[in-house]
Order: sequence, then C-alpha cells, then structure tokens
Amino acid sequence: MKNLILALSLLTAFVLFSCNQTTTTETNSSDQTKVQTRIGELEFSHAFEHGYPTDETVKMLYDEMDFQRACQAYIWGLPFVSIAEWQNEHREVFGTGEGDFVIFTSYKDKLGILTANATTPYVFSLANLAQTGPLVLELQPGLNAGGISNFWQLNIMDVGAMGPDQCKGGKYLIVPPDSDMPDVNGYFMVRMPSQNFGLGLRALDPDYEKGLAWIRSLKLYPYAERNNPPETKFIDANNREWSHVQPRGMAYWERLSDIINNEVVQEHDRVMMAMLKPLGIEKGKPFNPDERQKKILTEAAMMGEAMAKANTFEKRFKDVYYRAETHWKYVMIWHWTHETEFYHQIDEMAAYTYEAIGTNQAMATEIPGVGQAYLGAYKDSEGNWLDGSNNYKLHIPPNPPAKQFWSITLYDVDTRCLINNEQQIADRSSRMDLLTNEDGSVDLYFGPEAPEGKEQNWIPTVPDQGFFAYLRLYAPLEPYFDRSWELPDIEKVGE
Repeated sequence: MKNLILALSLLTAFVLFSCNQTTTTETNSSDQTKVQTRIGELEFSHAFEHGYPTDETVKMLYDEMDFQRACQAYIWGLPFVSIAEWQNEHREVFGTGEGDFVIFTSYKDKLGILTANATTPYVFSLANLAQTGPLVLELQPGLNAGGISNFWQLNIMDVGAMGPDQCKGGKYLIVPPDSDMPDVNGYFMVRMPSQNFGLGLRALDPDYEKGLAWIRSLKLYPYAERNNPPETKFIDANNREWSHVQPRGMAYWERLSDIINNEVVQEHDRVMMAMLKPLGIEKGKPFNPDERQKKILTEAAMMGEAMAKANTFEKRFKDVYYRAETHWKYVMIWHWTHETEFYHQIDEMAAYTYEAIGTNQAMATEIPGVGQAYLGAYKDSEGNWLDGSNNYKLHIPPNPPAKQFWSITLYDVDTRCLINNEQQIADRSSRMDLLTNEDGSVDLYFGPEAPEGKEQNWIPTVPDQGFFAYLRLYAPLEPYFDRSWELPDIEKVGE
C-alpha cells in the first residue's frame, strides 16, 4: 500500500511539473502568449483574452481576412464576371457595337458557351443603356424561348413561350434604371435595374432553317429612332475561337473591376463592395493592386474556383436529387428571382453560373407542357466521377416526359462547354435518327470508342478528362414534375 501511495505521489508530481513546463514554454520572458490556429501561430502581448496582437500577427490576420474575402468575392462574382466576359468577347472577337446580334449555330461557335445545347441555334445581344438610351426589341411570330437579363443573370422578363408575347410576336421597350418614362401603349415594358443587359434567344422550330430565318427577323433599335429605325446588325460567329468562361488568375479580378465601374451598385451587393475595397476593387477607381493584393487575389482565384467546383459538382442544397436512388441532380435549384424570404441566393447562383449561363422563368418552369427542364449527372451508378477514359451506358426509358423533344449533352469539366472531341459530337436527341429498343426505350453510349453497331447512339469522350451530362426536356410533362418517370444512372461498362 505504501508503494502504491508513493507511486501515485510521484505521478502527481510529474504531471504538475509537466503542466508547469508546458505553460513556461508557451509564455516567454516578454509575457507573449502564442495561439495555434489554422493559419499558423498567432502571438499576443498577454494571454489571448487580455493581449494585443503583435505586428507580425496583425499582418497575418489582415492577409487572411483579405484572402477569405477574396474567396467569397470570387463565388459572389461568378454570374457577373461570366456576362461581362461575354460582353468583352463580343466587342473584341466579333466587333459588335451596342445591341448588335451574334448568331451561334455551329459546334465550334458554341464551344465558347457554358453548357450550350448542341441542337438549336442561339442569338445574343448585349447593350449598355447608359450609352443607347431606351431600346426597342421587335419580334415576329415564331417558336422560341429566351429572356432579357441584367448582368447578374437575373431574368427581368421572359421572351417567347413564357413571355408576354407567347411566341406571337410583339415589341418590348427596354428602359434604363430610374427612368421616369411612363408605360407606352403597344409595348411590353421592361424596366431594367441595371445599365447593362443581355438578351439571349433560342429558335425552337423543328425546321432549322425556319428557325434561323426567324432569328434574322429580329430588330433592336433605339426608341428615339422608332419612326425610322436603323437596320439591325447580325454577325455570324463563323467558327471563330472565343469564350465567355470566367477567366482565371488576375484576369478574373480585372474583369470584375471593369464591370463594377460600368454598372450601378445594387442594394444587396453593398456589403460585398465593402469587402472588395481592401483588395483594390472599388467603384469609381482604377484597379491597380499592389504586390500584396496581387498575391492574395491570385491565390484566391484558384481557391475560389476550387470552392466553385465543389459547390457546383457536389451540390449540397436541399432536395437537389431528382430521385433518391440515382445521382441525377436538378441543375437549377434557384428561384427565378434569386431571392428567398430571408436571403439572396449567392451559393445557388454560383453553383449554376459556374457551369451554365442565363436564367429565366421558362428554365425553371413548374407548368407542364411549357418551358424547359434540366437534370445533371456528374457521377456514375457507383458514385464515381464521370471520366472520359471509361465507357458508359445510359438507358433512356420509354416515353420521356417531353412534349417537344429531349436531348443528352456532354460537357468538359475544365471549360464547362461542349466536350471538345475530334468528331465534334456532344449530344444525342429525340430529333435524331437513333437506334430504339422494342419498348421505345433508347440506350446511349459514352466513351473513347463506339460500341460496334451503336455509332448512332454514341457520344465520344476524351480520355483523361472529366465530363458531365445534361438531360434537357423541352416542354416537360407531368411525369417529370411528380418524378414518376424513372431515369437510371449512367452505368460504367467494360474494363
């Protein structure tokens, strides 16, 4: 018993000695206390609760504060920078003026567009109302879908199937922010909250040439010249290399600073504007970052994109899965206003605008038989990321719930644009001559080589590159909305 008491006494003395030694090593002769954190060791003049940070610690904290703000600013700015980059490419690559249209028809034309469909022709126009004044958009009757959006990709008004013209044609009058112009008879009034706007339309007529003719019938001109409107200018993309994908590195921040200086500041962005100021991005001032800011911004552009990849490809939003037993996810998990009762949908919009472009009410339709629906797949049936080196099969069950047509399109993870394979094939759709099973179902194949005899149903992939898939349903039907139509996972086949 005496030996046990002696042993316990020695153990207690050792523990007390060790604790005193630990305290002594953490507090030096200057009475500075060190605190271990995720960014390294921080030093204070006294114990953390009572002490001031040292000069070196202050520098570390400000660098970290600015880095964290820059990462969040990257995510916040994704929709803004995407459209601003498009505007710049229109000017630099296609030589557009304010309000000129660019038509994208070929595979190569669409390689610059985030997750474009490969089936229908696109036409886009961008304009700064501060330079043009109110503009008139004039449409002829024709099957189409699209919308007028600000540069935050907020849809201000649908055009076409879910717009007030309902594909019957008409005139839209687009007026700048704070305009006191009263409503004008004979026009659908579009009151923009921003100086810059984007107009994007897709011709949906099954007759491709008829759709192109409808596009070329569009008119966009200043309201002030309505009695004698100038000719609308159309520019064919004509296979030129271009891209509106958000640029990487310092170019991201340069584009963000530029558009901030050419746009009004909206109320919900004022807090972020305050966070950008220490990074050298400020309304009304040129962007001229010092070396410290450049270092932080360059790293934050990389980290911000890494966060965007996680936010997009592994979406963590509630009810994001189409059906619980598969990996198909809703691409659009935002409300078309980008608002909820208590917050602005920053993460939801970042998830979408990192991989895609443009929002309008028709794209988030809840009405069977109109608009479009989108599902995305990033993983196979085993939960592994889709890889262009592998071979896959997708079974499309009978009676896909689409009144008009359906399509499957593959995209590159790096660019989020059409998969850039040698064959220039990225999609298969019900408008094509596909091999069909006896029950009306269709089997599609993705991989570096086509299965023998299945070339009609094959989309070539690029080895050693990740890809993802979109299912589009044009004019989706009730089995999509109630989720009764079962869409299986993409399944890896072979070795």
